[in-house]
Amino acid sequence: MPPHADSGSLFDDVEDDLFGDPIPTVQRSSAAVEAADLDESLTRLGRLLPRDVHLGTSSWHFPGWRDLVWRGDADYSESQLARHGLPAYAQHPLLRCAGIDRTFYQPLAVAEYERYAEQVPDDFRFLVKAPAMIADAAMRGKRGEPIEPNPLFLDPSATIDHFVQPAITGLRHRAGPLVFQLSPVPPEMKSADHGVEIIERIGTFLDALPKSVADVTPIYAIELRDAEFLTPRLVRMLRGCGARLCIALHPRMPVAARQSAALRAMDALDEEGDDWRLKGPLVVRWNLAAGLRYEEARTRYAPFDRLVDPDIPTRGTLAHLIHVAIKSHQPSFIIANNKAEGSAPLTLVELAKAVVR
Repeated sequence: MPPHADSGSLFDDVEDDLFGDPIPTVQRSSAAVEAADLDESLTRLGRLLPRDVHLGTSSWHFPGWRDLVWRGDADYSESQLARHGLPAYAQHPLLRCAGIDRTFYQPLAVAEYERYAEQVPDDFRFLVKAPAMIADAAMRGKRGEPIEPNPLFLDPSATIDHFVQPAITGLRHRAGPLVFQLSPVPPEMKSADHGVEIIERIGTFLDALPKSVADVTPIYAIELRDAEFLTPRLVRMLRGCGARLCIALHPRMPVAARQSAALRAMDALDEEGDDWRLKGPLVVRWNLAAGLRYEEARTRYAPFDRLVDPDIPTRGTLAHLIHVAIKSHQPSFIIANNKAEGSAPLTLVELAKAVVR
């Protein structure tokens, strides 16, 4: 079903991890793809970044990441990187997470998740998108136009069978958030009554999902594509279900600071002042620069080897949220897309600098 900067050498005098955590040794891969030889300052930046801060990109198949992730003098194809690039990607000192987006288009089998898990270190995590067959309210045509209601929309049984069980069983402790990106609903479903109905349906759906699979506690997160649904009712519902609001940085949604306020309202409860704590993991997907469509951004930013449109305010908001998560003893999962600023690896380098400053 169709869907609808420079790294610098800032830490020359800093050798130890400020937070006292050991840095795991990553074995070099024998796969066909070789990792880039990175500046020592990036290794030191990785030592400074707390281990529970999981930065990653939404996929890893981009040849333009030469000298950023892949060896600079190699000529890797997209298909080669998609099949064999993950071990090299996981050697990057800042890339401790990766988004698995292909699941949005077709469910994966347990064996495919296991293959991903076997290629990365123990502390690596995957953020996995739920299939559109579950997360989209409409069946869509070739151009993404809604054709008819989707009978499997937020169906718990289909979700467990085709998504939750395979993902958690295959990834085990390397499973990060399971994200339900709710595609834009047809206009007739955006009335006040329909909005309330959809939020209640989300709550019923989340309550029906398993709290434990194979001794792993899944992290469920809801990512909106309709700003109208980002309401106090939704916030209360997510809090009651123990699910997370995924901060969705996308032109269809409010800016990061406003979504941060919704997250605070969900977690702060009776706390006052600026000293608030997260009650669960921080989940962020930085998808697309403001004012652009995906095809426009792809054309503008390809081959994704430099920052074209730095977004300092968004980085600042995310750095603040990561610090709140650290203070709250909660993990952070931040996934960046090339279409956010021009190059996802460089976006994450700059975000890591903002965090450790």
